[in-house]
Amino acid sequence: MWLPFLFLFIGIGLGLLTDISIPDIYTNYLSIAILAAMDTLFGGIRAHLENIFSQRIFISGFFFNISLAVVLTFIGEQLGVDLYLAAVFAFGLRLFRNISTIRRYIFKIPKKKNKLVNK
Repeated sequence: MWLPFLFLFIGIGLGLLTDISIPDIYTNYLSIAILAAMDTLFGGIRAHLENIFSQRIFISGFFFNISLAVVLTFIGEQLGVDLYLAAVFAFGLRLFRNISTIRRYIFKIPKKKNKLVNK
């Protein structure tokens, strides 16, 4: 249970203690890959809370999302277009949606149903 958090803190500690810098040419790739990974992570947490988590879907989605985001970034750079912004928008939207769903499960906030009001 606590093992992932232990390795998270070890990774953060190693990152802060070492003098590793990412070259500017890779910053777009790294940022979009991190965003895609966070989207998949929070999607997995949400699926776990909804009792529909599948390890195969999580692992395949993790690598597929990161690969798609990096490929979009690469194609955009080759065309001279900021195509990675499409991935930023899509993953950002899904990330915030997953976080709001997780918050509802944690605080037991029911979703409001859309009701049509007849006038």
